Amino acid sequence: MKKSFITLSIIAIIGFMMINIGNKTTVAKGELDLLSMASVLQGENILIKDWTLHAREKMESQNFQEIKAFTNDLQSKYPDWEWSFQKTEKSWEAKAIIKQTDAQSEAVKILSTPTKGQVQTYVIYEAKGQGWKQEQSKLAAELNSKISDIFRGNATIFSCIQGEFNDKINKSLPDTATQLLDAFNATEIESLKEEQFISASANSPLFGESIETNGNEMNMQLGLRTNGMGAKTNIVIGTPIITIEY
Repeated sequence: MKKSFITLSIIAIIGFMMINIGNKTTVAKGELDLLSMASVLQGENILIKDWTLHAREKMESQNFQEIKAFTNDLQSKYPDWEWSFQKTEKSWEAKAIIKQTDAQSEAVKILSTPTKGQVQTYVIYEAKGQGWKQEQSKLAAELNSKISDIFRGNATIFSCIQGEFNDKINKSLPDTATQLLDAFNATEIESLKEEQFISASANSPLFGESIETNGNEMNMQLGLRTNGMGAKTNIVIGTPIITIEY
């Protein structure tokens, strides 16, 4: 089992690197992929335990004055955020805690590093939550508003959900994986299948951006784990890849 977890982590890391190399971006518009995933999973009687949304963007600014102005603008828009700053010889970092509760947390980070006479700057936003209510329109509006204000246009967005089937299922793990892929209208691209563990990469029309793997386009990853027939089945799904430890 431990080997399976490590393998899935490696797949996710490779996928993350591929996105960096290809500079794939997702524009934050319309319904967030996170909400699309949650809707499908709830339709399959899956209890959502926790979720994450991670967005990042590389700023085109090449001088610190523009970065500082951008940070000041965010501070003006959101004076209630808890800001902290850290400066070293190699980097400058601004971090803001937006929300910190047992049920949900949000934070934004602006990280600048001088490289060959230019300033490389990344803006990173992350939201995490536990559970999922049937109606999350308010959450969707809040997340979209934050993404719109924090990023200047294009942001690479990663969404992940972990959960488990509400009831014990008597299907085999491959049949369960097939059921979930069908629920997303997804076509399997590649997979790793073991007796009690499955991870699969697929392409679903529900999600916009994709990355290329072995000549095929994929935009979602699925991981399933169980202790055998009749036992609870745990699930993790991410778009375009899984970015959390599993």
